[in-house]
Parts: sequence; C-alpha cells; structure tokens
Amino acid sequence: MSVPYETTAYEPHPSPESPEEHLARLLGRALNSFELPDETIRRLDCALAYDGSLHSAHHSAGLHRETYRHTWLLADGSALTLWELVHNTAPGGEAHHEVYLDEEELGTATGRLPLPPDAPEFELPVLVPLSPLSPVPETRHAYAPGDAADHARRLLRRAENADRPGAETASRLETAAGHQITQAFGRPCRAGRAGLGFSLYEHAFLLRDGAEVSLWEVEHTATPDGRHMCEVYATEDAARDAMERRAAQLS
Repeated sequence: MSVPYETTAYEPHPSPESPEEHLARLLGRALNSFELPDETIRRLDCALAYDGSLHSAHHSAGLHRETYRHTWLLADGSALTLWELVHNTAPGGEAHHEVYLDEEELGTATGRLPLPPDAPEFELPVLVPLSPLSPVPETRHAYAPGDAADHARRLLRRAENADRPGAETASRLETAAGHQITQAFGRPCRAGRAGLGFSLYEHAFLLRDGAEVSLWEVEHTATPDGRHMCEVYATEDAARDAMERRAAQLS
C-alpha cells in the first residue's frame, strides 16, 4: 500500500538538532551523497531552519520503501529541498538510504525497485501545522543580504516615539539575517494641516531561526515646526493609528 501525503511547514518548535546537524546525518547515511553537487552543499552551509516530512510509503510482502522530503530555509529567504529514498530491496534486506536533488531523480530511482508497479494509491488531506513562518513554505518577502541586524538597530535608534518597540524586540532583531523595505499604501490618514506629508514603510526581517518580524516606520512632517520626524511601531495598525493622531492634532 502506498500512502502519499505532504506537510508544508517548517518545524513549529526548536529542533534538538541544528540545520547543519540534520544535513550531516542525511549525508552520512545516504550511500550516494557523493553525487550531490558541491554548490548544493555550499548553499546548505548557510541554512537557517530545517523541516523533514514523510512524502510517501509502500509496504508489500516484506519489502518496503519510504520517501522523505528534507527542506532547508536559506539566509536569502529561498528554500532548498533534498529527497531521500529508504528501502530494503537490496540483497540482505538491510535498509538503504539514497538522496536526490529533485522528484524526477527520485521517481527514476523508485521505479528501479522490485516493488509492484500497480500498488493502489490512497490520497490523504494536506496537513498544514502551525509554523513561525507565514505563509509556508515560502517566506512572505524577498530578503536582501547584508547587515540586517545593524539596519534594525539604526531604525530603532532614530525612532522618536515613546511607545516604539523596546528591548525585547531589539534583542530578537540582533539575530536578523536578511531584510526588505517596502512602502505601504492603502488606508489614507486624514489630511490635517495643508502640506503635511506622511509615508509608511514596512521593514521586514528574517531571523536566523526562520521567523519573520516586521517593524512599521512612519515618516512625517506633522510637527509644530514642520520638521521631519520618524516613528516606529510593532504593527501596521498601530502605525496607521499614529498617523491619524498626528494629523488630527495639527488639523
């Protein structure tokens, strides 16, 4: 009986093993790991998070094979997947592990196994566990490399509002490995005094554990003397509410 199913989330809880340790274990048990390109291994050296899931399984007359999907989240926000085939169809009946770059290679290897080709397939619902990444498996942003942690420090340092994110947020952002800045549009604030200017920016950060954190920056000139001011908030709603308040105070 073959049972294919998918999970599509990175580990919702910290694993006792690091992404590097998961990779080392996979390569150590796979008989053909030497066939993987060096470039693939180099990319995986900077992995931030790991997810492993059973993809399909077949058991028949004492023979079995399972396929597993191993996915690593990389520092640039992309994901890299390796496919593992485990079977006991070789002489001696011991479990053999093989690793492949894509599903096509995996399918070719699976087709060589002495298992019935007409085994029935049973479809199961897709399982989507809770995850610190949203959405999954891809991140919401295209993160740029660079000193994201320093960018976060400078952003929080120039914020002038008393209710800006505090020490806990600053500590989390010390592990930022990538960031992206985008201007946010949508709900306008009240015009207030003529000549007032408001801009809203989302500063998205990718942390080393795979989590995503966004800070919302309001830039405006709604000050008594018309000077430029920067405020930073933990949520978009809080930032837009602040824009409304500033505009109302000077209307």
